[in-house]
Amino acid sequence: MVASAVPQPARRHTRPAFVCEACGAGTPKWSGRCPACGDWNSVVEAPRAEVARATAITGRAPVALAEVSGHVVPPLPTGLAEVDRVLGGGLVPGSVVLVGGDPGVGKSTFALQLAARLSGDAGALYCSGEESEAQIARRAERLGCAAAGLDLYVETDVEALVAAIDRRRPAVAVVDSMQTLFDPSVAGPPGSPSQVRSAVCHLVTVAKASEVPVLLIGHVTKEGAIAGPRMLEHMVDVVLYLEGERLGEQRVLRGVKNRFGSTGELGLLAMDGEGLSEVTAPHRAFVDERSLGVPGNVLTVTCDGVRPLAVEVQALAVPTNLAIPRRTCSGFDVNRCCLLLAVMEKRCSIPFGGCDVFVNAAGGLRLGDPGVDLAVALALAGSHRDRVLPAGWAALGEVGLGGEVRPVTRLGPRLKEAAVAGVTDVVVPSGTALPDGAQMRVHSVATLREALRHLA
Repeated sequence: MVASAVPQPARRHTRPAFVCEACGAGTPKWSGRCPACGDWNSVVEAPRAEVARATAITGRAPVALAEVSGHVVPPLPTGLAEVDRVLGGGLVPGSVVLVGGDPGVGKSTFALQLAARLSGDAGALYCSGEESEAQIARRAERLGCAAAGLDLYVETDVEALVAAIDRRRPAVAVVDSMQTLFDPSVAGPPGSPSQVRSAVCHLVTVAKASEVPVLLIGHVTKEGAIAGPRMLEHMVDVVLYLEGERLGEQRVLRGVKNRFGSTGELGLLAMDGEGLSEVTAPHRAFVDERSLGVPGNVLTVTCDGVRPLAVEVQALAVPTNLAIPRRTCSGFDVNRCCLLLAVMEKRCSIPFGGCDVFVNAAGGLRLGDPGVDLAVALALAGSHRDRVLPAGWAALGEVGLGGEVRPVTRLGPRLKEAAVAGVTDVVVPSGTALPDGAQMRVHSVATLREALRHLA
C-alpha cells in the first residue's frame, strides 16, 4: 500500500534577485550589463524584500482640466532672481526639487538660505541627517538665516519625516541629504539604491498630497552624477546642479530637468563669507580684461541652453621632453581639445606633437557648446606662436574636421552679450546672417587658416 503524499506547506521563495543601481530594473540572474538601460557593472545582488512598498495618493476623484486651470497656485519667489530664473519663477507648491553638486560647493548653504527666505508665516522645516542642531544653528547664524519661522529636525527615519511634513505643512521642507534617510520596511543600509528609491517615493507622495515643496540635497559620484539609481531624476520634478570651483567665488546653478520651465537656464551666484548672493554684473563674471592681452587668452560667448555668457578661454602650449605629450583641460572636453589640435596640425601646419597643451575655462565654467571651438583654436595657436587677439575682439564658431568654420546657434543673443561685455570686433563664420542692429565690426572667416591671420 502506497502512502498518500502529505501536502507540504509552501516554502517562501528566498532566491535573491538582482537590481540595476542605475535604473532600478530587476533581473533574475546576474549579468555584466543591465538589459534595461545598457549600463555596465551596475547589476548587484539584492534580496527580493528590498522592493519598496508602493505608495499612492488616495481619496481623489477625476476632475476637469478647466477646473484645475482656474485654481493653479503661482510659484513662490525665492528672493534671488537668478534662482527664480532657473526654477521658472520660483518653487511650485507640491514640487520636489533635487539639488546635486560636488562636496563643498555650497549645497547645504544654498538650501538653508532658501528655507530662511521662504519661511514666512507658515514656517520652513529643515531636516538633516548629517548634522546636529548646534552645527546647523552655527551655520545659520553665520549666514544670517536664523529666522523665527525656521524649524530644525534631525531625523533619518523617512516615515517620521513624512509624518512631520504632513503635520506641520510648512512653506518649504528641506531634506539634507536623501542618502541618509532610512526606511525600516526596506532592506539595505542607508544610501543603497532601494533605500534611496523608497525614501524619494515617500517624499514625492507627501509633497503632492500636502502641496508642500520639498527640496532634496543629493550626493554625487566621482563621475559627477547624483548618487543612487538613475530613475530618481524621473521621480522628481526639478533637477538642479550647483557647479563651480570649491575654493572660488563663482557658482553656476544649472537646470537639467524642469517640469515647470525651461531646462536651458543658468543662474549665476557668488559665494562669500555670508553665503550665496546674486552676481551684480553677469557679463563680467567670467572675464578679466587684464588677462585678455596675454597670448593664449581669447574672449568668446557661450550659449549653454538659452542664456549667453561671455567667458575667457585660456590655453597654454609649452615644449615637452615627454614621449607622450600631456593634454589637460579644465572646463573643456579633452577629446574635443585633441580634435582641434589634430585639425590645426593637418590644416594649418601648426606642430603640437612636441608640446604639452593646457586649456582652461576661466571662472570654473564648463564649456560644452561647440560654438567656442574657434576661440579655443585661436587660444592654442596664439600660445604656440606667442601672438594675441587684439583688444576688444571675440571669436564665435564651430570648427569642423576639414578646417572649416561652421555657423553657431543663437548668434543674435551672443552678439548682444558680447556688446555688453565691451567687444568691438568679432570673428564669425562666413555666410552667417547677422541680426539687425549689430553695432560691432564683423570679420567673416570660412576656414580656421583665415581666422589665424587675425592674431597680431
